[in-house]
Amino acid sequence: MLTETNSDKETLEFGKKLGENAVPGMIICLDGDLGTGKTVIAKGIALGLGITEPVSSPTFTVVKEYHEGRLPLYHFDVYRIEDPAEMEEIGYEEYFFGNGVTVVEWADMINELIPADAVRVRLKKDVSKGFDYRSIQTEKCDGI
Repeated sequence: MLTETNSDKETLEFGKKLGENAVPGMIICLDGDLGTGKTVIAKGIALGLGITEPVSSPTFTVVKEYHEGRLPLYHFDVYRIEDPAEMEEIGYEEYFFGNGVTVVEWADMINELIPADAVRVRLKKDVSKGFDYRSIQTEKCDGI
């Protein structure tokens, strides 16, 4: 499914819809270049889950947990992961196969660890269509 957004607000709303439709054990992979809106979508997912605390990218901590919504949110940023084995040290399986919603920014970097049923969200900019334009390609998103 292809979605086009033209503002951070629209991109946030896209993420919110993902969060509203998220189910326990869901993994949402966010991929795209720097500045394409991965964290904006993660913030929207949190809103859709009913999480009101500020959400930021866990670039230096790799994972942040949010528990105040209808489902726990586990927000990963694996940009700094050099070897997928580092994910085992974090105990990623408890998050990936738990009862919460897992969001993984830069998921392509640990592709071999991502289950086949994960939702894939790929973001692209096209400045010829405007600075805030985003093309969002979503795969495996039944019901979203």
